[in-house]
Amino acid sequence: MATAVLLRLAPLPPRPSPRAPSSQRPSLLPPLARHRGRAAGAIRAAGDGLADQTTVYTGVYGPWSVDDADVREVLLYRAGLVTAAASFLAASSGAFLPAGNPAGDAVRQGADLLYAAGAAGLGLSLVLIHIYVTPIKRFLQALWAVGVLGSVGTYALAAQPLGEGLVRYVLDHPGAMWFVGPTFAALTGLVFKEGLCYGKLEAGVLTFVIPTLLLGHLSGLMDDGAKLGLLGVWMALFTVFAARKFQQPIKDDIGDKSVFMFNALPEEEKKALLQKLEAPTEQKFE
Repeated sequence: MATAVLLRLAPLPPRPSPRAPSSQRPSLLPPLARHRGRAAGAIRAAGDGLADQTTVYTGVYGPWSVDDADVREVLLYRAGLVTAAASFLAASSGAFLPAGNPAGDAVRQGADLLYAAGAAGLGLSLVLIHIYVTPIKRFLQALWAVGVLGSVGTYALAAQPLGEGLVRYVLDHPGAMWFVGPTFAALTGLVFKEGLCYGKLEAGVLTFVIPTLLLGHLSGLMDDGAKLGLLGVWMALFTVFAARKFQQPIKDDIGDKSVFMFNALPEEEKKALLQKLEAPTEQKFE
């Protein structure tokens, strides 16, 4: 279902028809191998989310299977999400701890480092995320980059001269959300994609909670009680979201690998493969 929805978001190369049986369909693996260098070494771990590398899946442009590089990329993608969630959870906990509490004071003092770690984890996940429509992926990455640059600029030009940290400055000056907000917009796009593809309730709710809280702070229309309530919901859902990623099969985060493999081929090989897939079955394998 996720494949069908995302393929409609922007034009992709023409879908072949008619189709040969999956056991006879020409594979993209040999052509792609000439154009993707991959590090050697097997990655194995225990758990429900690991891949069965012996299974061959039927894709739009041919059969495909999960390899070690896929496993590594997906685990790094999920590790980035866990880093972002853990950093956000730790930094946000300071809002619920009273002044004078040693743990709360330590969190508030280290809030900028936690924000940087979370932004780095999110950036890693945005590099490795699998989205069929490349411009959407590039747009999310651009939002993240703009937010990071805005955060650095806000700290250097506004917060530091006042002797404040970035997080404290943004809390005290809501207008600074214009500069750091794109990073959270990229996060909103990521959880929207996850909710759309996998029907995850926590991701779907986060798609609304994140912008509502940030816009409420930016506009000044939301009181502190409402903001704390939404922040608590964000913390809880983000934790569930990151933890549940490891319950998914590896193949889910890959999607239809044949689409990415097809897009990686030179134009000549794309045309040749499409001709094979569109030819009558009896002519393909003479």
